[in-house]
Amino acid sequence: MHELTWGLPVILYLFLGGLGAGAGAVSASVLLRSGGGDQAGLGFKIARCGALIAPIPVILGTGLIVLELGTFEAGNWFRFINLFKVINLSPMSIGSWVLGLFIMVSLVYAYTFLKADPHPGDDRHQLRKLSAWAMVVLGVGVALYTGILLGAMPARPFWNSPILAMLFLVSALSTGVAVILLGRSVFGKHVDENGNVSSDAYLLASSDMLLIGFEILVIFLFIMYSHLTIGSVKVAIGVILGGELTVLFWFGFVFLGLLLPILIELKYVIPTLLFQKQYEIPRSMEVLVSVLVLIGGFLLRYVVVIAGQITGPIGI
Repeated sequence: MHELTWGLPVILYLFLGGLGAGAGAVSASVLLRSGGGDQAGLGFKIARCGALIAPIPVILGTGLIVLELGTFEAGNWFRFINLFKVINLSPMSIGSWVLGLFIMVSLVYAYTFLKADPHPGDDRHQLRKLSAWAMVVLGVGVALYTGILLGAMPARPFWNSPILAMLFLVSALSTGVAVILLGRSVFGKHVDENGNVSSDAYLLASSDMLLIGFEILVIFLFIMYSHLTIGSVKVAIGVILGGELTVLFWFGFVFLGLLLPILIELKYVIPTLLFQKQYEIPRSMEVLVSVLVLIGGFLLRYVVVIAGQITGPIGI
């Protein structure tokens, strides 16, 4: 039986923070690539959906970590503020400021879309465009920060990998796309006025496929790096290569969270990609793929956080 210092609140914080950061970065990137936010249509709709989602999971996750760092003892309720009193180059200090800036900017960015009829050229256009540039940088920063924070702990051999930050970044972008696709599927129009599946679904699904493919590659690199490293790092990786977290990692995260979604998406994307056929996917399949990717993103953080603690000393 292992004693765990970091439990579900920390895992949810890492997952929700990455989810919101990914949604914000994807939204802002799509907006800026759609004529710099000057063009209406497909890109603007995706950007709006992501912008309205992005702040919510990050704020929820931050609330969880604040409760985890704080205490219910009188006089110590706001102990987490100590993170902002000192500015240095430690991952915790930099990450706290990046996270705080992201929350503020994401709220401003979402505000620019909170109108009855938001559109390029409206009275919030310049603010929207300016905040979008900041969202790309801050979104990537928040997603990277969580991996860097764990990777900066040499006493935890499972976390001590330079590839962990890249894995968390790609996973954050993938779950960001998935939550936008889920929001569009549940709350948006599934078909256009001609009865065809809305074209933004194809763009999101194909983007998610690329990110999942890249995530699989990064996982391979993560395992190979650990396996080829001598000492405690090589031993630690055994927890997912025959150890107690093997099934959860390979079946829960890799199969259910990566391989199954990409296989489902391939079935519907390939005809459009190779044969220029109309993209058609049932709403139920869109929801299923999105949920599977989100489950995979959560399980990745769960396995990483738990594995780092059961393969290293308890004190953090």
